[in-house]
Amino acid sequence: MLFSSIIFLCFFFPVVLLGNYILEFSRPFQNGFLLIASLFFYAWGEPTYVLIMLASIILNYVFALLVDKYDDDIRKKKFFLVSDITVNLGILFVFKYLGFVIRNINALFGSQVIPVPKIALPLGISFFTFQALSYVVDVYRKDADVQKNPFYLGLYISFFPQLIAGPIVKYKTVADQILNRTITKEKFSAGCTRFAVGFAKKILLSNNFATISDQVFGMAVKGTNVPVTLSWVGVVGYTIQIFFDFSAYSDMAIGLGLMFGFKFEENFNYPYIAKSISDFWNRWHISMTSWFQQYVYFPLGGSRVKNKDILIRNIFIVWLLTGVWHGAEWTFILWGLWNFVFIFLEKLIDFDNSKVNNVVRHIYTLWVVVMGFVFFKSKDLEQSFLYLKNMYGLNHNSFLSAKALMLVREYWIYWVVAILLCTPIAKVLEKKIVDSKSKVPAAIATVAYPVGLMAVVVVAFSYLVRGSYNPFIYFNF
Repeated sequence: MLFSSIIFLCFFFPVVLLGNYILEFSRPFQNGFLLIASLFFYAWGEPTYVLIMLASIILNYVFALLVDKYDDDIRKKKFFLVSDITVNLGILFVFKYLGFVIRNINALFGSQVIPVPKIALPLGISFFTFQALSYVVDVYRKDADVQKNPFYLGLYISFFPQLIAGPIVKYKTVADQILNRTITKEKFSAGCTRFAVGFAKKILLSNNFATISDQVFGMAVKGTNVPVTLSWVGVVGYTIQIFFDFSAYSDMAIGLGLMFGFKFEENFNYPYIAKSISDFWNRWHISMTSWFQQYVYFPLGGSRVKNKDILIRNIFIVWLLTGVWHGAEWTFILWGLWNFVFIFLEKLIDFDNSKVNNVVRHIYTLWVVVMGFVFFKSKDLEQSFLYLKNMYGLNHNSFLSAKALMLVREYWIYWVVAILLCTPIAKVLEKKIVDSKSKVPAAIATVAYPVGLMAVVVVAFSYLVRGSYNPFIYFNF
């Protein structure tokens, strides 16, 4: 069930929101209701997989209790932590990576040595597995208190706003909110606004750029020699699509959280204005970057190591795992290693503190990001390398393309709005209005902003009602 779907907007969400406010008199009843609603939300797509969710809740609840119980016995405590990690990653491996591993074993031997099982990928399994793992690790580190109420832990792991595609929320961030959150008019208003912004970004921007990128990459799938200009239009379109697709979902998740009294951390901070790849990953999918830093990179020693070989190892492991986490395909692994190469080189030469011109920094960063997204979008390595060759005219393909011009001209308003919204220009204008000595700009903005936002939401909803193209990239992870 997508947030940008009729069933969610017109049925599920209004009913759950109303029920949540009716039960405001009792926090236990309210939490129980939200848990049931979240499990129903997850079961909507494939009821069988809600059992995996329940198993994850129970297993991590028990292991955390055992880790806490044997706090004075370091061997037993570590044993239960390792067991929890093994079980969680084992479940993730079976559902997400087993088929990939078997296919590659068969390819290695040139025959069907092992039958490839047909296992559907449970929605959001990477996200809720990471959340559950971080909870038990934090209990082990004494960064969080163990939760002795299984229903409250279940709500943390399964809460529907951030269940399918994050942000990845750490338990200690919401532990107190589960019991002591407050729902105010200010929070509800901010939540509605944030959700509306995310909804508009998803329907009007991401979905339109999905049409562009899917057309062009679809041509490459068929082995067509796509003209250079059209190849660039396709991959830049995808670069815009994936940002507005994922950041819109995060906006909607954060907005929903506020409406239910929860405050989640930000997940995006204008990543396309970054001046290095390291800076980019401090701005893009912040919750995932933070997770890998805290639970993989820092335990390995991080950057504070004397030996450069160990630094290379640490960065390599993190980015190999980041690529693998995104999907069971060689394209994702190569995408992870692509990021590893540039992040390592930046650390090696202390790029962030160098005197390289800022314009050059931006161009370099965007080039690396866009090239990486070719691997991310492509269905396999063959398509990704074919597409890269098309981008640089290395496939005996033409340079100019009438279709590229048509896609820019036909969608010009979307290109302009999207590029502007990739920058903090709106935030800068808001600050100028707030800081203005005249009250007129603020008075105009007070009326214009909500009216304009409502109008945009109405237009976006009309797109939805008409059955416009509505994919969601991170639904696959």
